[in-house]
Amino acid sequence: MAETQIRFGILGCANIAHGVSRAMLLSPNTTISAIGSRSLEKAVAFASENHFPESTKVYGSYDDVLDDPHVDAVYVPLPTSLHLRWAVLAAEKKKHVLLEKPVALNVGELDKILAACDSNGVQFMDCTMWMHHPRTAKLKQLLSDEQRFGQLKSVHSAVTYLADDDFLKNDIRVNPNLDSLGALGDIGWYCIRAILWAHDYELPNTVTAFRNPEYHDSGVILSCGASLNWKTDGKVATFCCSFLSNLCMDIIALGTKGNFHVHDFVIPFNEKVGSFYAVDNSKWAERAVGCGPEPGVFKIATDMPQETLMIQEFGRLVAGIRSGEPKENKWPIISRKTQLVIDAVVASIKNDFVPVKVVY
Repeated sequence: MAETQIRFGILGCANIAHGVSRAMLLSPNTTISAIGSRSLEKAVAFASENHFPESTKVYGSYDDVLDDPHVDAVYVPLPTSLHLRWAVLAAEKKKHVLLEKPVALNVGELDKILAACDSNGVQFMDCTMWMHHPRTAKLKQLLSDEQRFGQLKSVHSAVTYLADDDFLKNDIRVNPNLDSLGALGDIGWYCIRAILWAHDYELPNTVTAFRNPEYHDSGVILSCGASLNWKTDGKVATFCCSFLSNLCMDIIALGTKGNFHVHDFVIPFNEKVGSFYAVDNSKWAERAVGCGPEPGVFKIATDMPQETLMIQEFGRLVAGIRSGEPKENKWPIISRKTQLVIDAVVASIKNDFVPVKVVY
């Protein structure tokens, strides 16, 4: 029997929505039922450009998408400042919510979104796509391998790209009225999520922002970083995110017996293969003229792009709720913990870079 398709509505025509809508069409258990924009002409052009099904309804407002009875779930790629309004409205209309990151401007806003999803019985998930790649599961296995990796001691992550002049003049991520978190929300989110993921989502005790973040003329952060510290086992993590450096998407995890390094964890260089380097039991050669063994290269193949796997998983969860299964609470919890760390970085910056305690 053919799998029941979850019908998506899309709120807005953001650039990121091109890839996610493609994923909806590639996923076997989802389809696109509607798209809405503030401009009907823009929605029509977006649907045509991305080869939406002829049955897709095109609207000149977001409200029309939420009022469509043939929409089961909505994808919200709107600017972060609009997330609270539209995610809450979607939940109140009993639409399941797939929300772009950063999910909110602060944890207070996110709590209102999650409360709306909870009270209306709808699934929530954020769009951190790399978590759905099979490479991520393989890396988690390595982290759990006491013989090869040992005890996790530190994680270091950097996500950067060089913004061009047009970006720095016109992009929503440098507009404080649209995405006031700037680089911290856009790509710092990935760094922080990677750090929490490696620590099994154990929150750090304190977060301390690095001094001298760089700002846009508008006051939005263009480049920043922070250190995260845990009470136990001397664990520490650092991250850097920037719109002012060459493209980088790295995670390095160091254990007592081994380590791994991923060069493209956010978006794989090849959407069909995710690679990483790993080594264990490394030693200096005699007289320190070298060391070994050399890191091995591991390549994890996938039949579907990571964004398609994300959509497929979200569709599976929604179908499960329809069948009487409970909502998956993992995703709201992970989102909230990520947002809490972002809030702590902001608080540290605003308070002369002092350590800020993180409390769930």
